[in-house]
Amino acid sequence: MTAETPPESATDETLDVPVAALRPSLEAVLMIADQPLDETTLASAVGHPVDAVSAALQGLADEYADQGRGFELRNVAGGWRFYTREEYAAVVEAFVLEGQQARLTQAALETLAVVAYKQPVSRARVSAIRGVNVDGVMRTLLARGLVEEAGSEAETGAHLYRTSSYFLERIGITSLDDLPELAPFLPEMEDLEDDLAAFTGAGQEGQA
Repeated sequence: MTAETPPESATDETLDVPVAALRPSLEAVLMIADQPLDETTLASAVGHPVDAVSAALQGLADEYADQGRGFELRNVAGGWRFYTREEYAAVVEAFVLEGQQARLTQAALETLAVVAYKQPVSRARVSAIRGVNVDGVMRTLLARGLVEEAGSEAETGAHLYRTSSYFLERIGITSLDDLPELAPFLPEMEDLEDDLAAFTGAGQEGQA
């Protein structure tokens, strides 16, 4: 009598995501991540075993270091994320500071107005109001210090955002109560956009 062969499901776990090339898949996921991702999460995303993902992540980190790339892959606080390399901090700082002197785009003005009047508010809610994805614009507003995180939504766990004290300083008011009246339905906000455009322009003149 021969020993029973274990069911296939016991030896070969079926993954929800079709298996693709491991390293490029990891790079693609990490490229869009806005927070460190642990190895289990990454394994689930790319459809590969955790131990293979761990080895691939370390291999990528070593590869970037050997090639002298301007970025590196770090394991920080139990998760992996791309970071700019420390020796290029001056270049990044110069670029960010130069961007802070530029006027806000129309998309940034509209997004900032939604946050100002609906705060605390999630990115998804802002996107729904504006009718477009606002992830990139929100990153710009966060980088320029006009918007900041304000905890998370109890029901969904989504990050919430609000305007910062720097926003009040730049627009020239002492509290949100001083914001001009706005109709309850956005994005009917031409007057506010004019005000925001004016304060960004005034800020640049003051810095000249």
